[in-house]
Amino acid sequence: MVIVGWNLWQNYQKDEALQASALYQQLVEAINEQKFASAEKISERLRKNYAGTAYAGYAALLQAKVQVQQDDLQDARETLQQAAAQVPEELVHVANLRQIQLLLAAGEYEQGLQLIAEKAPGSSENFAPLYEELKGDLYVALGRPGEARTAYQQALRSGLAMPLLQFKLDDLTAPEIVESSE
Repeated sequence: MVIVGWNLWQNYQKDEALQASALYQQLVEAINEQKFASAEKISERLRKNYAGTAYAGYAALLQAKVQVQQDDLQDARETLQQAAAQVPEELVHVANLRQIQLLLAAGEYEQGLQLIAEKAPGSSENFAPLYEELKGDLYVALGRPGEARTAYQQALRSGLAMPLLQFKLDDLTAPEIVESSE
């Protein structure tokens, strides 16, 4: 009896995954065809009916991306906030990082730093450098180059070796041009 129950449970999970996968494929197709209203409905259905799956998380991330492309930053932030609360653990940091990027774009720098302070301390070593880079970007926007430099250096020490990051750091440490009075 236990084996039959286990097999039924396995089959149920497989069916759920297949249904979620098919719906996710419809979502991708709707976005590719620029049928955004349809895509939003599919995304909401995926997130509601298959909340425990990675497909629901990816659907929320895709929906937020479309909202950003349509200049709907507030709805994108709300979608990402909901996603961070619902998605599987591996997608939480992706949703949080995207929220911080939206706060940076919206000029809400202090809120971005606050979100980093709340979310980054428990981040895995893979995401810590990305949080540090965003922290540096926020400090630059706030006109606090010393703190930005420290954040960028920490990101580099943590293993984020991206040319753009090095460029950002170099830009902060560039020598000042002193005009001579001739």
